[in-house]
Amino acid sequence: MAAELPGYREALAELLYQLADDDFIVAYRGSEWLGLAPHIEEDVAFSSISQDTMGHAAIFYKLLEELGEGNLDDLAHGRPARDRKNAILLELANGTGTYLNEPRYDWAFAVVRHYFYTVAKRIKMASLMRSSYIPLAEAAARVNVELYYHQLHWKTWFTQLMGAGGEAGQRMEAAMAKVFAGFGDVLSQGSRETEFTHHGLIQGSKEITEQWIEGMAPVFSQLGASLPSEFGISENSGRNGDHTQDLEDALSILSEVYRFDPAAGW
Repeated sequence: MAAELPGYREALAELLYQLADDDFIVAYRGSEWLGLAPHIEEDVAFSSISQDTMGHAAIFYKLLEELGEGNLDDLAHGRPARDRKNAILLELANGTGTYLNEPRYDWAFAVVRHYFYTVAKRIKMASLMRSSYIPLAEAAARVNVELYYHQLHWKTWFTQLMGAGGEAGQRMEAAMAKVFAGFGDVLSQGSRETEFTHHGLIQGSKEITEQWIEGMAPVFSQLGASLPSEFGISENSGRNGDHTQDLEDALSILSEVYRFDPAAGW
């Protein structure tokens, strides 16, 4: 069996941590917009997308539990920031202030981050549906069903705001610069990428990046915008467990109930 090959299980676990941690933190950042989105319809839509995404994280954490990595809830809520494998871009705060105290969040940043991430995630799921690890391939197929609607939602926002010009366009340009500066970390697979591809778990980051650019090029062309030739990656990659204070703060809030009552469901 493939799972019995030397190094296979370790590579699989690393990949699952990346997938789960990415969805876990970006879902939380999305949930912080509850009651703060531009209008009530978006409030409902964004909340639904964030709930879906947290459900995807639970699917990947469940696969880790089945690998013997630990209890699903503890994997999600009990691990410190240094053990997380999510991309740094996904953990960055939505803006200044906090959800309960003078939140001055950047909607342009939310739109760009979630749109670009969803496109990349959908490409990854397509690759994972051909994974050598059948439970992961089946999980990716389930996750992928919802991503068409998520991507369509964010594409609509992206094209409308980019095409609006004026202040909206300026804010979107600033948001894209911020996202592109760290988007390489989202596409990165960390130091074990060679093992991922060797074991047939997922395509390499080069192929996924090329597909992302190919998929996004028509959208940018239609808007008269240009894609950068390369994407920035943090000097300290989240794939290697390097993170910002933003993640520390988020995990403190996210794990509060779990620390108080580990038996509580999430």
